[in-house]
Amino acid sequence: MSGRPTYPGSWVNQVNWISDVFYANWDEVLVGATAVVSTLGGFGSEEQMKRINGEANVTAVNAAKDFGIPKFILISVHDYNLPSFLLSSGYFTGKRKAESEVLSKYPNSGVVLRPAFIYGKRRVDGFELPLDLVGEPLERILSATENLTKPLSSLPASDLLLAPPVSVDDVAYAVINAVKDDDFFGIFTIEQIKEAAAKVKA
Repeated sequence: MSGRPTYPGSWVNQVNWISDVFYANWDEVLVGATAVVSTLGGFGSEEQMKRINGEANVTAVNAAKDFGIPKFILISVHDYNLPSFLLSSGYFTGKRKAESEVLSKYPNSGVVLRPAFIYGKRRVDGFELPLDLVGEPLERILSATENLTKPLSSLPASDLLLAPPVSVDDVAYAVINAVKDDDFFGIFTIEQIKEAAAKVKA
């Protein structure tokens, strides 16, 4: 709900940016769309997290459904194998509420991607954070040691350390796959996101 990004890029000017999903004029925003992709999410107080992660996405899902958009794709979050009391925070309850809405309104075409930490280049207040310098090597290390770390995956919250990061490119390619493939719907894990991305890159 932050609206148009401040960094340059030819694609930035080709997108219609809205700053508040709750007050969007959906009849204008959705004209000609064949799918909606939501990346809405954020941190803050419990109420803020429920509102942006849950209610904002629910609003977008219902608007898309009412307008007749045939597919909705939600970028959600991996649960990190966290204990239930931690998953009851506004961040996760909001995300899961949004997921339920997608799967309810779009049972045969709704897509929920659950990546872990997404890395790539990110701009914050005019500065570029090279998250790929951490994310990419960490993804390679965790993938290479997967057989060694797999027995630890049953430990509560183990995925905070062991869930491999996902590149922003792989998430984007998985979204493209979801838009193009009518048989691609439901909830997709980290590994399934990477598999879907590989299909598009191939």
